[in-house]
Amino acid sequence: MDVRRSIAGIGRIFIASGVLILLFVAYQLWGTGFAESRSQGRLRGDFLDALDSPAPTTEVPAVTVPGAPPTTVRAAPPTPTGEAVAIIRIPKIGVEKAIVEGVSVNALKEGPGHYPTTPLPGQPGNAAIAGHRTTYGAPFYRLDELDVGDEIQVTTRQGEFTYEVRDTKIVAPTQNEVLDPSEENILTLTTCNPRFSAAQRLIVVGTLVDNPAPAPEVVPPAVLPDPEEEPDDGQTVEVPSLVEEDVSGLAANKTPAIAWGLLAALVWLVTWLLSKRWGRVTAYAMGTPVFFVVLFVFFENFARLLPANV
Repeated sequence: MDVRRSIAGIGRIFIASGVLILLFVAYQLWGTGFAESRSQGRLRGDFLDALDSPAPTTEVPAVTVPGAPPTTVRAAPPTPTGEAVAIIRIPKIGVEKAIVEGVSVNALKEGPGHYPTTPLPGQPGNAAIAGHRTTYGAPFYRLDELDVGDEIQVTTRQGEFTYEVRDTKIVAPTQNEVLDPSEENILTLTTCNPRFSAAQRLIVVGTLVDNPAPAPEVVPPAVLPDPEEEPDDGQTVEVPSLVEEDVSGLAANKTPAIAWGLLAALVWLVTWLLSKRWGRVTAYAMGTPVFFVVLFVFFENFARLLPANV
């Protein structure tokens, strides 16, 4: 009898585990869209507000040379990772999304991400954007439906720009040359291929049909004095910090996921204990909605611990 109970208990554990896995898969495919939708609402609002205000600039001191007046260079400060830099519209496949700066795991969960090593859309060269194809709103789900001549519209703080698709191709994930600088003014969109897999990358390239926006001013690097030489009283050197700390490599905090997981287990345990006293119908009718709410928050925090799959 004890053996039968043990086998039955193990069977229930396997069934419960399978159900939780299926629920998590459903959350990845559809539930992540709720989080992306909230982020997109905030990002679009922030970007539209930014369009109504003048672009900020920073005065960066350059090297002062003896006998010459000091000079300064005005340059726009870098956009923080995860903040909106543009709005992309692809009419044929119904896409209208805020583009965030960066392609880190967390950045892509909020929307399509701009590769920081490439120019912004509308500027000269090869501007590149990555996006999810299956989860977190799946902005590039139908990217394979684009044909030569289809329009891609992008709005940045420098204006509105239109690209026309000229090429689509599938490459290996290691073929980073699609992001290389280009003398042509193009837009490169990247996503995973096929759907639900990261085995390949689908690349869509568009050509800018408008005049490009001026590229941002490049701050000349300061020339450091030779440490072996005596300092010249008439020379001052200031080296501004132009590198912003990249937090994309930081590991996600596991504490929230563990806490919400334990809370979900506690809610289910309390519901099961109450079913012994109040009956299954009453107890599960009250406990199940609470359990699913807690489970949803647990899935949100647990998903942050997993690598992104665009």
